[in-house]
This record gives sequence, C-alpha cells and structure tokens, in this order.
Amino acid sequence: MLKKHLLNILLLIFFVPFAFAGEDHIEIGIEEQLGKTIPLDVTFKDAEGNDVLLADIIDNTTVLAFVYYKCPGICSPLLFSLAEVVNKTDLDLGYDYKIVTISMNQFETPEDAAEKKRVFTEAIEKNFPEGSWKFLTGDSVSIRKVSDAAGFYFKREGKEFRHSGTFIFLDKNGKICRYLIPGYTNSKGFGILPFDFKMAVLEASEGKVTPTISRVLQFCFSYDPEGKGYVLNFTRIFGVIILLLVVVFLLLIKFKFKPKQAIIKTR
Repeated sequence: MLKKHLLNILLLIFFVPFAFAGEDHIEIGIEEQLGKTIPLDVTFKDAEGNDVLLADIIDNTTVLAFVYYKCPGICSPLLFSLAEVVNKTDLDLGYDYKIVTISMNQFETPEDAAEKKRVFTEAIEKNFPEGSWKFLTGDSVSIRKVSDAAGFYFKREGKEFRHSGTFIFLDKNGKICRYLIPGYTNSKGFGILPFDFKMAVLEASEGKVTPTISRVLQFCFSYDPEGKGYVLNFTRIFGVIILLLVVVFLLLIKFKFKPKQAIIKTR
C-alpha cells in the first residue's frame, strides 16, 4: 500500500506539470502531433516557380522544417546546422531521406527560396540528386494548413515572425514520427548530433513514433552562456528530491507510526 502511494506521488511530481503544459492551445511554439499525418493535398511553389503537390515530393522519409528565408534570427543557423549534419551522417540525402523547407511568410517568393537553396545546398559537401532538398513558398492558407497539422505555431509581428525551431521527421506517407529540437552543446555549437539525426531518420523510415524528451531535458538542464552548452540544473533537481523526501517522510509517519488503539480490559 505504501509503495503504491509513493509511486503515484512520484508520477504526479514529474509528469503532471508536463501534462498540463499541453492542455491549452499555444500561440507560439510546438505541440507534438505524433502519429498524425500532415495534409499532402496541399500545393506550394518550389524554388523554380513550379507548382508542387506535397504528395508528389513526400514519397520517402522526410525532414520537414518551417522557416522564413529573410529571417534575421535562428532560421539561417537552423538550416546551416541541417546542412552540417547531412555532411556528418553516413546516410545519403536523396536516397535515405529528403528535406522539405516551407516558408511561413506568404509574401516570400520562389526567388527568395532560390537564393536560400543555393546558399544551403552549397554548404553540403556530398553529392545528392537534384530535388532532394525542396525550398517551398505558398499562400497563407496552405502554410497554416500544414503547420497547424504539424503542431508548429508562429505569429507575425510587423515584418518579422515569432517562432521556434525544430526538425519534424515524417515517414513516406506524411505521418509525424519524431521532433528534434536543435540546441547548444559544449563542443558542437548550435545544432543536433549526427547520431540523433540518423536515429530519427531510421525510426521514421520504419514508421515508428518516438516521443520527444526535450521537456524533461529542459527541466533538468539549463543553458550556460559562458560554456555555450547545457548543464545540469542542480537547484531544480534538488528541489524535486527534497520535495519527494518530505512526501516519503510524511507517508512513513502516517502508515508506519499510527497510534495504537487503547485496549480496555473488562473484568
């Protein structure tokens, strides 16, 4: 009985905050839609100005990224990190997987997409088939239809957009299998590790759905601006441990040290 109470409390302490975090619809950020399928009947324009249907280009494991091409913030580092991990992994772009980049800015043009296509594809040192990395633009309805289905929410503020950065891994049918959120490491800078990328591609190729543990990692780790990496947040961890110990102590008192009932002897 005591073990059951302890287990329930432990689950509440660690997972209830994360459960409540996803109850309200967020305005900016990511709500994972694992196992769901993005709409493939949506048409965009590629960097050459051609109309392309998502169903025609997502016919293999696909890494999907929402950016905008004139972004002054994280979009360029995000795509450079993607080009870098393509160079470092032993998987082959165009054969093992594809990449699709969709601009969240409906006012950007195929010319904008073509410029970024040249920059980021030239950063890839491997040979790969033409069309393996698509840079798309579209109208606001098409963009929102796909981004909302993927759980990627953003907001325009003036000429800029407030948004997060993530890579979404799809299987060949457009099913969402994995999200990878780039971050900083002590030695690698901004991006994702080649091993994580490879595992995400392989899992998506098999149609496996893998939840992201980033929320737990963000709870346990804090960014160290001096070391440019993530370090354990001992204050938070010790806080949880102390809270847990207090609960255990109170339960022990309640269940182990109950006052004995007085026994009245009658003659």
